[in-house]
This record gives sequence, C-alpha cells and structure tokens, in this order.
Amino acid sequence: MDYKNSKAANTTVTYDKNQIEAPTENIYEAITIIAKRAEQISGDLKSELVEKLEEFATYTDSLDEVFENKEQIEVSKFYEKLPKATAIAVQEWIDDRIYHRNPEETQE
Repeated sequence: MDYKNSKAANTTVTYDKNQIEAPTENIYEAITIIAKRAEQISGDLKSELVEKLEEFATYTDSLDEVFENKEQIEVSKFYEKLPKATAIAVQEWIDDRIYHRNPEETQE
C-alpha cells in the first residue's frame, strides 16, 4: 500500500466519536481495529525504511568511523515527515478502507 500519498493529518486532529464508532457501534472495538491496523502500517513502514537504508550501509571493522551519506539522511527525513501510523489508520477507518469482521457474529 502506498502510505506516501495518504491524506492523513500530520498534526493532531480531533475526530467525531460517533463517526469513529459508527461501523461497529462500539467505540472500543473500533479503536482496537484501528490500533491493529496502525501496527501493521508501522511494521510495513519500518521494513520499507530499513530496506532502503540497507542500500547505503557500509560495513567497516572500526566503530570510530562514521560516514554521513546525504542520500541516507534525505531518506530518513522523508520518512520522518510522513503521517504517523495511527493517523493513517484512522483515515483509512473513516474512508471505510479497513476490512473487519467479528467472528462471533458470523457463526450461525
């Protein structure tokens, strides 16, 4: 998924509680679903960042040498400017892009 083009807020936003709980009719269930999705997003972003930073890795025997790579710094700054995983998850929830089901309700 492309999190870079997300329209999630970069700053703190107050959301309407009724809008958040509407799909499940339970605020706690909605928050749990959003939290699980935020963990998935966070893991995806972290693995993507590590993968990109590995391209710039230089392995040396000496810990005294520190190489500052301009491209590596730019990649890190780019990921720092992205919205937080929780903001992306809440925006996906509001846009109804998160699939969820309650296994207790689907049993007949």
